[in-house]
Amino acid sequence: MGAYEEKKEACGTVCLKYLLFTFNFLFWLAGGVVMAVGVWTLVEKSDYISLLPSKTYAASAYILVLAGAIVMVTGVLGCCATFKEQRKLLGVYFVLLLCIFLLEILAGVLAYIYYQQLNDELKQNLKATMTNKYRQSDENMHITKAVDKLQQEFKCCGSNNSTDWVESEWIRSADSKGRKVPDSCCKTEIDLCGQRDHPSNIYKVEGGCISKLEKFTLEHLKIIGAVGIGIACVQIIGMVFTCCLYRSLKAEPY
Repeated sequence: MGAYEEKKEACGTVCLKYLLFTFNFLFWLAGGVVMAVGVWTLVEKSDYISLLPSKTYAASAYILVLAGAIVMVTGVLGCCATFKEQRKLLGVYFVLLLCIFLLEILAGVLAYIYYQQLNDELKQNLKATMTNKYRQSDENMHITKAVDKLQQEFKCCGSNNSTDWVESEWIRSADSKGRKVPDSCCKTEIDLCGQRDHPSNIYKVEGGCISKLEKFTLEHLKIIGAVGIGIACVQIIGMVFTCCLYRSLKAEPY
């Protein structure tokens, strides 16, 4: 009877090992996905981050990159701990899983919080950023580049509408050379095309950029939040498997 119980216990341990190994492989792949989403958010649309009044959006993406990198390293450690059947390694693996879990939950929560306050912050800050910092100094060149890219890519002009540019310090100055809006407002962007603000020439009836930037950012925040919280929930399974395997292994002799 004792031999049967030992055999049953050994089979259970082997099953747990292979389950945990499979989980670790999938977990390693998931880490690559998490890191890719974070890097894509920071690199592909990094210009727009400078137009956002809060650093929460960027912080969420950086947390995902960090969590994804740790996940990939942890996945390899988990495989080693599983096959070597070392309780100490499994303990370290569990602690790392818990840390990553908390990081990804944090990224998801930050994304959700910023999702709730984004509209108000954009309304208060985007117009001031565009009119006060556009082409004002070398320090604000990244703002200028971001505004031009935003207006061309989303086919919009100004924060709420094209008349916002009337308040622009640059448009009022001699440096604008008589432009009524920046050239990036034009449907066909050429030098000095912003001197003519007719709807046939600029994005006047298409509306302002605030609603389009908000929609774009909200979509990305949803992705960041869903990836962070989704992977974190999957990790719970890994932590359960780890605890079960840890308990099934005999204590190491000292």
